[in-house]
Amino acid sequence: MKKDIIPIKEKSTGYYMRAALRYAKKAADEGEVPVGAVVVYAGHIIAGGRNRRENGRNALYHAELEAIDKACKRLGGWRLFDCDMYVTLEPCPMCAGALINSRMRRVYIGAADSKAGCFGSIADMNTLGFNHKPEIVFGVLEEECSGILKEFFRGLRERKKEKRTAEE
Repeated sequence: MKKDIIPIKEKSTGYYMRAALRYAKKAADEGEVPVGAVVVYAGHIIAGGRNRRENGRNALYHAELEAIDKACKRLGGWRLFDCDMYVTLEPCPMCAGALINSRMRRVYIGAADSKAGCFGSIADMNTLGFNHKPEIVFGVLEEECSGILKEFFRGLRERKKEKRTAEE
């Protein structure tokens, strides 16, 4: 354990997922798909991230990767085996792989992703022969996590429809 991080009694899963939702909200405010993630170590949120692909114009700018990168820097190593991630949407193949490779202990997921989720929805990376398998917990604040996504995409469809109507 890092000397400068004093363990505290862990808060509820809802507490940490609400922090991830704040990152998702910030992403939505920036016009990004609202996905947020936080990494928890010894009861503390040590890192967070949000989607930035559109504004950053980079396919790697996913919430999970940003949070993992910050956590590695904060803890001074790539092995995050004493850490948990809270993420608002089920990770894609790239992010699921990063969670496995970083040795994340546990991943709490808000909403399943029927189009790209790789911890059970489309595929399950934990069923493959990798040497590390994070524990997966689905459904933490599921309504709030899926709601922010539904609201974002509803607004996106409405703006596209308005644009088409204005062009006619």
